[in-house]
Amino acid sequence: MPRYFFNTRIGDELVADTDGEMLRSPDRAWEVARDMIRELLRTEGANAALLAAVIEVTDEEGDVVLEFPFSEAIFDLPAQSMTRH
Repeated sequence: MPRYFFNTRIGDELVADTDGEMLRSPDRAWEVARDMIRELLRTEGANAALLAAVIEVTDEEGDVVLEFPFSEAIFDLPAQSMTRH
């Protein structure tokens, strides 16, 4: 099974995933990236910097497999408040 790395780019800053995750396919990596983004948005709130962020999924050679903008992950979130009460 291939290992995928989920690096987060916020503006010019790249937060590298040094561990990665063994997954069966790029489709599964897409699902994991979407779930990671949704969890971050739930816990951190929807601020402008975070909504402009991107998860860059790379393979073991460092090639970008997919880029998942945080803003795209919110389109099919259930209707809920993104504010903290």
